[in-house]
Amino acid sequence: MIELPIALCAPVGMRRPPRTRRPPRTRLPQRPRLRALRLADTAVEALITEAMLTPKPALVDQRGPGAHCDLDLERLLRSARSLHDAFLEMATLATGRRPDQALREQLALIGRDAEFDMFAASGGSNTHRGAIWVMGLLLAALAIADTEAGAGATPREIARLAGTIARHDDRFAPTQASHGQSVCRLYGVSGARGQARAGFPHVVEVGLPALWSARARGVDETSAQLDALLAIMASLDDTCLLYRGGPGALRAAQAGAGAVLALGGASSTPGMDALLCLDMQLLALNASPGGSADLLAACLFLDQHCCAQHCGA
Repeated sequence: MIELPIALCAPVGMRRPPRTRRPPRTRLPQRPRLRALRLADTAVEALITEAMLTPKPALVDQRGPGAHCDLDLERLLRSARSLHDAFLEMATLATGRRPDQALREQLALIGRDAEFDMFAASGGSNTHRGAIWVMGLLLAALAIADTEAGAGATPREIARLAGTIARHDDRFAPTQASHGQSVCRLYGVSGARGQARAGFPHVVEVGLPALWSARARGVDETSAQLDALLAIMASLDDTCLLYRGGPGALRAAQAGAGAVLALGGASSTPGMDALLCLDMQLLALNASPGGSADLLAACLFLDQHCCAQHCGA
């Protein structure tokens, strides 16, 4: 595919955010610098792994675009890779810092600039806006935790620290509400912001336990990851589903995901049949669980962190 210049790929009228308030790039000693680089690598790898996971209900995967007319797997992968520099900048910035308002605002500025890179890479499609928010907070939390706990922090501790960052206000946030924020107001759900401020409960209390439980039962890795996604879907008030299909789509996704798990999960024949039925149901509703997919990527990111600890990396 021919790559278009950034100025042509960005949405019409969109300008790169001003850099006047961006924090100066931090120079770290070699070891922390390499650690920040590994964190950025792992974050991108988690996004790629989530994108490649197949079959996901109504989400972009190796079969096709799911319920998205403006997305495909190639765009999703390009978008994920385009975020590496921003993730590296976030991890570098947070190293040796405290979870205060200044850090929160500086991370947000980097994140808004990363959205421009995302749109450029995807040809104007919103591929990873939610993931930038989720991964940025967890990257920063891990960089802080590594300083304080010698890389020994648990996923729950990391998520709790990310929540501490998220609870600080961003005085420079755009005044125009995002789709997710509009949905939160309309339906009275907490959305991505509430999930973060609560310390990502659907990551540490739902997704990761489902992933690890499936592996412990000897389930193959693809099915274990699908079960983690379904566990998140079964109880998350996913604002992507609400935005695209309203409460009916959310109820269908939650009930359908729960039914797959009740039938033995993605590794069982009845469970896979139910998953494919759920896929068709959500496609008919033109709705996809994008918020759940972002949290699955967060699970994979923290899971890889745990594996690196176990292996002594």
